[in-house]
Amino acid sequence: MSILLIEAFYGGSHKQLVDLLQEEIEDCILFTLPAKKWHWRARTAALYFMQTVPSSAHYRILFASSVLNLAELIALRPDLGKLKKVFYFHENQLIYPVQKCQERDFQYGYNQILSCLVADVVVFNSAYNMESFLTSIGKFMKLIPDYRPKCLEQLIRPKCQVLYFPVKFPDVRRFLPEHKLALIENTVGAKGNGNPYRLMSLPFQEKNERTMDLTKNRDSAMRSVDCETQTECCTSSQERLHDLLTATREPNESTSSKSTSHCQGEDKPRETCRVCRTPGGLKCQQKPLHIVWPHRWIEAVYCGCYPLCPKALVYPEMFPAEYLYSTPEQLFKRLQNFCKRPDIVRKHLYKGEMAQFSWAALCGKFRSLLTTEPKEDL
Repeated sequence: MSILLIEAFYGGSHKQLVDLLQEEIEDCILFTLPAKKWHWRARTAALYFMQTVPSSAHYRILFASSVLNLAELIALRPDLGKLKKVFYFHENQLIYPVQKCQERDFQYGYNQILSCLVADVVVFNSAYNMESFLTSIGKFMKLIPDYRPKCLEQLIRPKCQVLYFPVKFPDVRRFLPEHKLALIENTVGAKGNGNPYRLMSLPFQEKNERTMDLTKNRDSAMRSVDCETQTECCTSSQERLHDLLTATREPNESTSSKSTSHCQGEDKPRETCRVCRTPGGLKCQQKPLHIVWPHRWIEAVYCGCYPLCPKALVYPEMFPAEYLYSTPEQLFKRLQNFCKRPDIVRKHLYKGEMAQFSWAALCGKFRSLLTTEPKEDL
């Protein structure tokens, strides 16, 4: 294997990234540690991988996340120092949130600075992550009481680049109202090889989804997402599910002629809402909005959520200004308005750009990052 992937905290987005790289890029071999005891992983993972990663003349590239102390690993394994070393930042320890500055352990940020110095390429998942790290190095190093090193930012910055975290977006078109399908088509239409939905499932779907019968799969998924409050005009959940599946299988046919409303009489056609694709017509607007606190924004918006984020940190880089708030009072007013007019959210079509975060758009950049000509001394 020519690409050595090392992940000292194999969970969450860290796991998602290296799994995707191993799945989509040829000649990768992965070594990991479980995603627990983060502080001990940052302190001792290099020693563990020094003993675990076998020597090989086939390695050409080393890819590791910023949890690993890369400087220690290279010192312990000089053979790995000859490789092209790519160091990826999911987050940086110079500004990672702590309640008080005194609570920040100097060692973790120091480890990341040393790792950047020995890396050949330093990659950040956002411009905010990169700039906040680089511009904090000088202030951070002033914590050293004397004999402080100088010009570290200038040494590290030329190695740095931004490469957004890649998301292989799942196919959620069957769950979305018709007016939001355009965003999905634009996102998955980005240039890339293969089916953008391949090998990707929603969190609530079974792992063996690919081998399941399509009808059973839809039935299970719809039961999972059908959590809206019942209104007086709603029919039974089985009838609602049947109508929703019918609308999915026959998008060009009107369902109004195929179903009737119990509250309006058996002989009258039941109106199907164009916004949420559920029977009951305008009654769906009486249902309460659901507020979610996602750990993965770039996925939540893709699945139809309306983003409402602080005008700080990385959010201005990701979302247009209309989705940002500056004060708690602004947030309260926005939520209050949405509660009074839920149709504002339900009918809204996201105005930002999602394709730039898709694996289809980013796969070429990651492939280039993980390719190199062999060095003469290998």
